[in-house]
Amino acid sequence: MRELFRKTYGFRDKEKSGCYSQQPVVLQQRRFAGMGNLLKVLTREIENYPHFFLDFENAQPTEGEREVWNQVNAVLQDSESILSGLQAYKGAGQEIRDAIQNPSDLMLQERAWNSVCPLVIKLKKFYSFSLRLEEALQSLLESLTCPPLTPTQHLEREQALAKQFAEILHFTLRFDELKMRIPAIQNDFSYYRRTISRNRINNMNLDIENEVNNEMANRMSLFYAEATPMLKTLSNATTNFVTVNKTLPLENTTDCLSTMASVCKVMLETPEYSSRFSSEDTLLFCMRVMVGVIILYDHVHPNGAFNKSSKIDMKGCIKVLKDQPADNVEGLLNALKFTTKHLNDESTPKNIRTMLQ
Repeated sequence: MRELFRKTYGFRDKEKSGCYSQQPVVLQQRRFAGMGNLLKVLTREIENYPHFFLDFENAQPTEGEREVWNQVNAVLQDSESILSGLQAYKGAGQEIRDAIQNPSDLMLQERAWNSVCPLVIKLKKFYSFSLRLEEALQSLLESLTCPPLTPTQHLEREQALAKQFAEILHFTLRFDELKMRIPAIQNDFSYYRRTISRNRINNMNLDIENEVNNEMANRMSLFYAEATPMLKTLSNATTNFVTVNKTLPLENTTDCLSTMASVCKVMLETPEYSSRFSSEDTLLFCMRVMVGVIILYDHVHPNGAFNKSSKIDMKGCIKVLKDQPADNVEGLLNALKFTTKHLNDESTPKNIRTMLQ
């Protein structure tokens, strides 16, 4: 992209020459005016046009980022094992059915209970990870929105933290995609709660209640009742961040999200950027991140992401997704349809709603 701008707008490479080309001021002003139209895809403020490549593959923390990066990394390094555990989740459907159909058969009751208990421990592990992820997200939001830098400057200069933010969103959508395919989770947990309640009535104390007491079970129940529980957790965390930080302008948070969405969109649709990725998996990563920040923006901004005043080019973002193979984006388009807050508002342009039908 730098080479494209150099040829089009007459810049020498600053890294090689140490300065920009010394062209007449009027000529440079004319070229900047044209360049502004190209770059305002990332912001409606032409004077703030943030055009940069966000290196999702290789960004490393600077000394200033290191402390927060280490905290968040301690959470993210467990994300793959969480996904592997969820992917391997088989459920105890058959054992539960046998126990329900034969209520007087104590052996079948014990077999179902012994099958469900380890699964509930696993479900608690997933839920507990969501709480750690929530704290990590809030730490990143604090770093990426604090004055005096603008959110765009934060994202450009603190790319390792921006990458971690993206990794949280990527994990979140992957987790929720998997969870939606496993109805056994809610069935297993419902059976567990019914059995616990019945045994409590019979004054039986079970060891597992030391692991998952009634309060924990209630919170887990609310978590798994959501179609997309991790996304709901991040949406709540972002909303809470805005509510708690009353002295921080709302725009600092929403601009961080909208800029991230725009950067992802431009990297996906611009060959000069997308060709710099070493793996096709990074393209899918970029798509998931774009969708994730759109959903967060839609939950946090009073007018949402689909309104004409939105700083996110929703038509362009949806088009980028629809230009990809259907198998890669079906879940992402469904996430925009079913987990956003403002899609069905009257203020949403009809053409946007039509694109998502």
